[in-house]
This record gives sequence, structure tokens and C-alpha cells, in this order.
Amino acid sequence: ELQQKVEEAELLKLELQMLETERVRLSLVEEKLMDVLQLLQQLRDLNISKRALGKILLSTLESCRDPQPGKAQLFEVLDTLQQELTACELSHRQPMEQAQSPPSLSNPLVISC
Repeated sequence: ELQQKVEEAELLKLELQMLETERVRLSLVEEKLMDVLQLLQQLRDLNISKRALGKILLSTLESCRDPQPGKAQLFEVLDTLQQELTACELSHRQPMEQAQSPPSLSNPLVISC
């Protein structure tokens, strides 16, 4: 009977560790999702078109179609989407900042995308 209680305690301890691991994973996903939602809000404030945002989302989903081994697919999609949205935000903020500052004459032949 004592052996059975020890085994039950070990099983409960293992289950508790699994629950804690899952809680941490969900917390990370929640943080990443909040970051993505904040970026979407900022892009909306920059008047990025719905079509451009749709293209970013479809591009992200396409690039994450085949999950990488050892990486949770949901987290991979959110991470990639965050990177794409950040790049979009930076590219749209830089022209606005350049328009507010005096033009630089360092290299007039450089074309920004």
C-alpha cells in the first residue's frame, strides 16, 4: 500500500510538472499574440491597407506551412507574423521620419523600397 501511494505521488508530481510546462508555453504564446495585436494596431494607425496586411498574413502562413521540427507550429506562425509586421511598420515609419527631417545628401542614387 505504501508503494502504491509513492507511485501515485510520483504520477501526480509528473502531471504537475507537465501542467506547469503547459502553463509556461501558453504564457509565451499569449505574450507573442499580444505583441502581434499591438503591431496590428500600430499598423492600422499608420493607415496600412487591409490588402497589404492580408498579403503579410498569407505570406506568413505560406512560409510556415511545413512546420520546423522541434518548434511549436503556433508559436512559429506568431513569431514569423511578428517579424513581418515589425518589418512593415519600420518600413512605413522610416519614410514618415525622413519626410519630417531634412533630406540627407549622402548618396542621392540610393532608392529605398
